[in-house]
Amino acid sequence: MEMLHYDFMQRAFFAGALIAVIASVLGVYLLLRRQALMADMLSHVSLAGIAAGALLHLNPTVSGFVVALVGAVAVEYVRRTYKSYSEISIAIIMVGGLSTAVILMSMNSAVNKSFSSYLFGSVVAVNRTELLLMLAVTVLGAVFFYLLRRPLYQMTFDEDTAKTNGLPVKWISMGFSVLTGMIVAAAMPIVGVLLVSSLIVLPASLAIRIAPSFRAALWIAMIAALCGVFSGLTASYEFSTPPGATIALSLLLMLLAGIALQKIVVRFGKRTNRKRDWTESESEARIPRLSNKYSYVQSGGKEE
Repeated sequence: MEMLHYDFMQRAFFAGALIAVIASVLGVYLLLRRQALMADMLSHVSLAGIAAGALLHLNPTVSGFVVALVGAVAVEYVRRTYKSYSEISIAIIMVGGLSTAVILMSMNSAVNKSFSSYLFGSVVAVNRTELLLMLAVTVLGAVFFYLLRRPLYQMTFDEDTAKTNGLPVKWISMGFSVLTGMIVAAAMPIVGVLLVSSLIVLPASLAIRIAPSFRAALWIAMIAALCGVFSGLTASYEFSTPPGATIALSLLLMLLAGIALQKIVVRFGKRTNRKRDWTESESEARIPRLSNKYSYVQSGGKEE
């Protein structure tokens, strides 16, 4: 393809593939843990780090990454404070991160002018530092999810039982939150603050809807995320649309198409089962009549 002849498009596809794989797996765990808004919250916290880095003349990508890690640790501590209302921690940290970001951006006119690039991202402008950061986060996340797949599975569905079984729930949960912050910060250059949750939540939403098992959900989420990123980048190149928004829209259309297809399959399955049950009942009703007719002929026309 013509677009793959350009270096920036090659980097875009490579970066998109890395984040799509690890972000979709994270999304499955977040949705099952009822923490879908955590990605959105950490993206706002990371935006405050980007603004602080620009104000202090530091690398905005690195500063946003560090602040996202701090926010992930903070949300875990606040979550333990409000055990019965864990979603409050997300709201508290989100308010703090977003308000800090707006204030810091108002103090730096350069950041304020390029505000849209941070909000919506630009995967075609991914530089070498961001690409290496994405690669490191993807490898670290893959190792984390592989080594702790069984404890994470238990904690996802029943954290109290996992604690009773002797698992270090506190530290695993903290590590999970830190990894979430790292993935969100790494994904921001691709889809931006406002759309980062789409790359994490939408493929996982499709997978959970149609997958027959947990392992199948992970694979379906990864495949859906890759298809969404690649189709979004291709459409963005062909129609000159913003890449982050195009990727998000592609993922949304895939989710809607998947839900519609599932409903059609379920409805067709019910209709087929109904038809099969009607055929079986019809056969069962005819069997006694045929049996009686056979007995009548065998008895020489005499009814018993």
